[in-house]
Amino acid sequence: MPSKNRSFRIYRFLLPALIFSILLTGCGQAGTFKNDPAAIDPHLLETAVASLQPGTPTFTALPTATPTLTHTPAPSLTPTPTPHPLDILAMRAGSYPGSDIVIEQELDPGANYRRYYAYYLSEGLRIYALLTVPNGDMPAGGWPAIVFNHGYIPPDQYRTTERYIAYVDRLARSGYIVFRIDYRGHDRSEGTPSGAYSNPGYMIDVLNAVSSLQRFPQANPEKIGMWGHSMGGYLTLRAMVLSDEIKAGVIWAGVVGSYPDMLYNWTHSSSAPIPTLRPGSRRWRDEWVEIYGTPEENPAFWNSISANAFLADLSGPVQLHHGTADQDVPLEFSQTLSAQIQAAGGEVELYTYEGDNHNISNYFSTAMTRTIEFYDRYLK
Repeated sequence: MPSKNRSFRIYRFLLPALIFSILLTGCGQAGTFKNDPAAIDPHLLETAVASLQPGTPTFTALPTATPTLTHTPAPSLTPTPTPHPLDILAMRAGSYPGSDIVIEQELDPGANYRRYYAYYLSEGLRIYALLTVPNGDMPAGGWPAIVFNHGYIPPDQYRTTERYIAYVDRLARSGYIVFRIDYRGHDRSEGTPSGAYSNPGYMIDVLNAVSSLQRFPQANPEKIGMWGHSMGGYLTLRAMVLSDEIKAGVIWAGVVGSYPDMLYNWTHSSSAPIPTLRPGSRRWRDEWVEIYGTPEENPAFWNSISANAFLADLSGPVQLHHGTADQDVPLEFSQTLSAQIQAAGGEVELYTYEGDNHNISNYFSTAMTRTIEFYDRYLK
């Protein structure tokens, strides 16, 4: 981003009548953001929507902006606005070092793996997790590993050892370390639950989990994948445009629409609550429209916080799964994302399940088999 240039004039007045003026001009440095969001060719998008077939990954950088040097007279300098906390470029500039993973307790083992109650640090907070480690001879470089991002569960009802048991078990049985993290404020994790869509807290926990898993002695730091369901799918997609350390991502029934899509096209027809986003409620929807304007009025802002505007920067291939009878997250979110990734030159697979629900309960075994085969291709 170009730095602001300052020009000033120093006038000296010589009595009685002569005026001698010296003009000094200073030059600042100019730069550009790397990989600014770029518009997708409408023809490519139309073609991709029609086909919805996996594309060939050619991960190309987005064009950079051309800096414009301006001279603003002092003292009328206008300060640069602070980026929104969810701004993709601002989050890329952040630091997510994670920590060593500390095992607090060993739990009952699985069929061919060990289970642990563990924690790592994220912004100084202890974030707890369920950690599984395969039995047997560790491959050269360590086991491939998966950061597991669960969907929305009321934080006061969430328990580390409950929910998603069958999902974790299938991945763990298949020779993967699984790190199913408890976002801040969930169960024994420190901090306040923030929600995912209006606050970067959970996203920061996910990025620190990646770094922590890379430091775990039995994990291969070059073979880190990510899995996400529903809200966890939103976090997975964002993580893959923020970090280049995630080699493959799988998303089930993900909240993967752009922010304008979430604003206008997310209807909710089941009885389950959506505490961080509900059409017609205030929360971030109405507040941000009041502050920043609508997507039509201020597309730059809404693109700046949407992972969908940065899909040319995806860190690896993506596999999407969605039930056609999902009443919590629209099927169209996954269909549109698939088309957008293809148009951006990325690699994507989309599977839909006729009549199935938000958890893909009826086709769970089929969807999980496809998930493991996908990870095996890219992480083993």
